[in-house]
Amino acid sequence: MGILNTLLRAVTWWNGQTLNTQLFTWRNGQRVGEDDQGNIFYRTADDSRRWVIFNGEAEASRVSPDWHGWLHRTWDEPPTDRPLPRKSWEKPHQENLTGTALAYAPAGSLRRAEPAERRDYEAWSPE
Repeated sequence: MGILNTLLRAVTWWNGQTLNTQLFTWRNGQRVGEDDQGNIFYRTADDSRRWVIFNGEAEASRVSPDWHGWLHRTWDEPPTDRPLPRKSWEKPHQENLTGTALAYAPAGSLRRAEPAERRDYEAWSPE
């Protein structure tokens, strides 16, 4: 099983870090912090590069706004040093659920278990 995992890590990027990313991180990365989903954030010593190692599937919407701003240099301080102020009405960050069973389905959607009865539509029938 070890050889298969090594081979998969060499050719896939969506199940975590590849071997090259792991080697680069090991040689050049300085750990900056970790978010609530277990994603780990790194930078180089001169702060010329910033990156994230995802905990599980590599899905960009899993990065919270705090860390997204740091990764894209909107601000210099990481959220571990200077967290963003929160409003009382803000909801916690949630990844994009499109394409999953938890995706939003409006009333009348075919994906709902019991679609709503439509009164604004009358099927056409030739006479």
